[in-house]
Amino acid sequence: MSLQQKPALEDEAADVAAFRRSLGQWLGEHLTADVVAAGQEGYDEGDNLEVLRRWSASLFEGGWAAVSWPARFGGRDAGVEEQLAYHEEMARAEAPGPVNVIGVSNIAPAIMQYGTEGQTARFLTPMLRGDEIWCQGMSEPDAGSDLASLRTSAVADGDVFIVNGQKTWNSLGRFADWCQLYVRTDPDAPKHKGISCLLVDMKTPGIDVRPVRTMSGDLTFSELFFDSVRIPATALLGPLNEGWRVAMATLSHERAGVAKLHLGLSRRFDQMLRDARHSPRLQDPVCRDRIAALYSEIACMRWTTTRDLEALGRGTAPSAAGGSGTKLMWARIDQELGELAVTLMGLDGLSGRWARNLTSSRSASIAGGTTEINRNIVAEHGLGLPREPR
Repeated sequence: MSLQQKPALEDEAADVAAFRRSLGQWLGEHLTADVVAAGQEGYDEGDNLEVLRRWSASLFEGGWAAVSWPARFGGRDAGVEEQLAYHEEMARAEAPGPVNVIGVSNIAPAIMQYGTEGQTARFLTPMLRGDEIWCQGMSEPDAGSDLASLRTSAVADGDVFIVNGQKTWNSLGRFADWCQLYVRTDPDAPKHKGISCLLVDMKTPGIDVRPVRTMSGDLTFSELFFDSVRIPATALLGPLNEGWRVAMATLSHERAGVAKLHLGLSRRFDQMLRDARHSPRLQDPVCRDRIAALYSEIACMRWTTTRDLEALGRGTAPSAAGGSGTKLMWARIDQELGELAVTLMGLDGLSGRWARNLTSSRSASIAGGTTEINRNIVAEHGLGLPREPR
């Protein structure tokens, strides 16, 4: 019943199959048990952060840190099919990706598109190697999904910006060396205008990082406070007052990244069945129905994602739901899986991995865009329904 299916290499193009075999061979030679464990446990445990930094450096040296990046920046110019093969092989081997996940996936494409020659030369290689960890300064107490409502200000003062304000739900803030910070540089401009993007050294005086402990017990998130922080004008990424364009820069170098969502769910589904193999609840018809339903939902998510990626590979538009539809499926399934695992394992599921999974899964319908916002996007942009009343 495993969802971790081996690909049919004979059905793949020869170059994609060769790409897959090359990665599999490299992982067999370089991936170690301590790296797998560090990836599963997260940054907070012991010296996992340094283990994952070294792993990122190894990925970089092997050319496997960001296959979708242009070769001139350390990638492989991989197409959609090769990107999908990459994620499948990494998931099958339980290999962590780059330690600098936010920088590599979210921030680097914006630097490639809008950065000066000096910025790309300065930031991209240390980012990819894991030498410097990045976070994003976007959400604020009154500007979460509605990013355009941000209030953190940056006032020009000669050759610097003076930054004041607060960011919240900042992933990796306590580990970060740099922050891609979104600020309001023209308070009189319309809501989506007057925003700028700054590349900020987190060691700059006046920045206060306060970790936030979540109900799952980790310190993944932080609040960031900026008190008259002086940021050089050369830190501006993209045009002044056009930060909204930078924020909306598409992840054009990571077109198959959505595959990671269903692959992660598949891996945890299989692990749940292994851990619950002695549970008497496996004989309960209601539980068996829930297991079958969850299996079907993950399979449907995989098929939907594959269909959209194949459309991208052909140069045609994916389904109307797009990324928002995938995010909706992932959030619902992630929470259903967390609840089912604890149901199957009973008291044994209320400690350790599955207890952490249950509590952390509650953020799935909030992180990266709330369920309510994503439903509006699917309804209005995908199905053509009337806009939500303002």
